[in-house]
Amino acid sequence: MQKIAVITDSGCDLSQETIKENNIQVLPFRIIYSDREYLDKVTISEEQVYEDLANGIIPTTSLPDLQYTEDIIKKLKDEGYTHAVVVTVSSNLSGTFNSIQLLCEEHPELTYHFFDTKTLGFPVGAIALEVSNLIKENASFEEIIDKLPNIKKTIKGYVTFNTLEFLKRGGRIGRVAGTVGEMLHLKPIISSDDEGHLYPFCKVRGRKKSISKLKEILNSYLEGGKCRVWVLNGAALEEARAFFEEIKNHHNISRITFETIGSAMGVHTGPGAIGLCIKKEY
Repeated sequence: MQKIAVITDSGCDLSQETIKENNIQVLPFRIIYSDREYLDKVTISEEQVYEDLANGIIPTTSLPDLQYTEDIIKKLKDEGYTHAVVVTVSSNLSGTFNSIQLLCEEHPELTYHFFDTKTLGFPVGAIALEVSNLIKENASFEEIIDKLPNIKKTIKGYVTFNTLEFLKRGGRIGRVAGTVGEMLHLKPIISSDDEGHLYPFCKVRGRKKSISKLKEILNSYLEGGKCRVWVLNGAALEEARAFFEEIKNHHNISRITFETIGSAMGVHTGPGAIGLCIKKEY
């Protein structure tokens, strides 16, 4: 009999409550300061990271801690798991996919499927949640593998920023482009393409217009039918909550929840990010 685990990384942005409810194993990214290091969601909270960012203390992120990852795999073996679906942030944005694959190959007692989501942030978490739901429905390992590509096609994320400074610092956009964008008050809405690279879905001038554009993007999905929606808040609580209240009663939103952009992504977005994750149900 198959006993299937779902494993993802802390870039998935799922809350601790959701992780626990859905029995998802999360590998924490390392949050690295000049004089100290933490495990994302384990030894440091999103709130602390955002507070540091607001005060000009900028950490970097690195691959999930190898010992922590190994401990999780050993725990799964001890609990009788036979299979694991490993869902990671885009391999074109992080080395997580490759590093986890190499580590898991040292533990062949489990049968693995490694799924490169070609995205980052909450869409990774949404895909992991779908895997968890399939496990609850007693889908086989083979059935889950077969469904994953189509699940990925139904889920998309969009994020806008209060400033381009953190993307510029992290090398996600060029310094010249970032500086010019700030001068012109451009607020790009970022998404990921089919290859898992970040790209500007569109650019608008000013904060209000960028949030209005997010609503416009959402409505373009809702015109087609029912959608599951997550509103994403990266230390922009008041604006993100107002946006949530504005859209929550649309008749084609099957369910909507309010989530936090976690540390691993927040280091690159900075405080003030607002986003959407949308899952088409049609």
